[in-house]
Parts: sequence; structure tokens; C-alpha cells
Amino acid sequence: MSRVEQLHQELEQLKPISVALQRRWEQQLMIDLNYNSNRIEGNTLTYGQTQLLLMFGKTTGNADMRDLEEMKAHNAGLKMVKQYASDKERPLTTAFIRELNGTILKEDFWKNAITQDGQSTRMKVKVGVYKTRPNSVITSTGALFEYASPEETSALMSDLVEWYSSAEKMALLSPIALASLLHYRYIRIHPFEDGNGRIARLLVSYVLERHGYPMVIVPATERNNYIDALNLCDINTGNVPADGAAATIEQIKPFLEYMTGLLEKTLEHYIQSVKESRPQNT
Repeated sequence: MSRVEQLHQELEQLKPISVALQRRWEQQLMIDLNYNSNRIEGNTLTYGQTQLLLMFGKTTGNADMRDLEEMKAHNAGLKMVKQYASDKERPLTTAFIRELNGTILKEDFWKNAITQDGQSTRMKVKVGVYKTRPNSVITSTGALFEYASPEETSALMSDLVEWYSSAEKMALLSPIALASLLHYRYIRIHPFEDGNGRIARLLVSYVLERHGYPMVIVPATERNNYIDALNLCDINTGNVPADGAAATIEQIKPFLEYMTGLLEKTLEHYIQSVKESRPQNT
């Protein structure tokens, strides 16, 4: 039995958990997950501003309006994930993922971009719609790393949800392994013009919630470690997007180890908080 399985079993044995503690967990998760996932992507709201916004609908200090709307929209996406995951009869679909993208981005918008020949331009981002232009990232070595082309994106996304449905039914992978592999395969497709990182992390939350595990939070302070773990997997799978979108669990071992560590810490925290909430025998 793995460390994660042991901790999960220990948490299950501590049930029933008080309603007050569960509410405290849910509130903390709402603030921490929304803050960190958006912060990784450059949202400028402070933790305190995020807390006030999500709990009371207002905030203090100077805050960019787009960042405020982005945070609220991401919270709506988190609620959507929880609701969808609670229905065990509903399979993961591309329609759900597109709707999730539309939810967290809210409405079409324009953003600055760079053309393939290095020219600055403006592009319109259409929410909930697969990309119509190639997307890529410049690695730490200065090399261009490309994601799936617009032409192959739709087919790869259909393959992704079909694979997930089959893998979930076969139950050969642990929930954290299934979640990590879904994240990695999805991110190698990068199906949308924007919001892909946030969607990938919400999909991890979807899988864990669906299988009775607590959601994990990738801390914004660990952004480099998170990206480094993904990059190590890229070395294993190679540069061809379709190969990355069909990665095996062995090929993403660095990322799986990183995500497993986060889940272990989360379970340990939950176990400790349950024990501290209960009167000690003397």
C-alpha cells in the first residue's frame, strides 16, 4: 500500500468529520485554490484581496478589474467541477471541458501575441472554442516547444476523453496517477487560446473529487518546481505533441512524484486538523 493510500485510509477511518470542520476546509480550499492557480498565470490580486473578494464580494486597495473578474470566474469553474464530479454517472466529455474554459474566461477578449515569425500582433480569444492558431512556448534553453496544431486538436481531445473513460473503468491507475496523466496529456494538446494551465489543474481537482480524495493545490511559490516537473516529462515523451498526448504513466514519473507529494501533504494536513478538532482523552 502506498503512502497516499495509507493516509487516505486513515482519513476515512476518522469519519464522521464535523460539519463545522468540513465547512472550514471548503472555505479554505476555495480561497487557496483560486488564489494559487490564478497567481501562477499572472493574476495580481493578493491573498487578502482574494479572500475578501470570494467571501464578501469586495476587496481593498488597487486591483485590476480584469483580475477581479478572472478570480470570480475561476471560482465559478471550481464550483462547476465539484458539481460535475459529484455525478458519478456523467462521463468526462469534451463539451464539459469547453464549457469549463468558457466559464473561467467568461467572455471573448483581445490580447497581445507574437506571430510565428516573431512579430507583435493582437489576437481575439474566443472562449470555449478550440484554438485556430498554433500555440507554443519558449523553453529555458530558448528553444520553441510547440503544442498540438489547430488541425489535430479536436481529434486529440476526443481521444483524451475516450482514454480517460477507459482508464477510469479499468481502475489500474490510482486517482492521483490518473489525475496527473490527464493533466499532462491535456497540457501537451493545449487546446484553447487561453486558460489551459488553469483547466489542467481543475481537471486534477475533478478526478480527485470524483474518487473521494481531497483536491490538491499547486502553490504559486512552487511554480518553477511545477513547470520543471512537467518539462522533465517532455524530455521523456519528446517534442511531437501527439506523442505527449499519448504519454504513459512511466513517462510522466517526475510529474506524478511531484503531484503525489502535494497530495500526501494535503492528506496529512486534513488528518492533523481532524485530530486537533477533537477533545483529547486524559
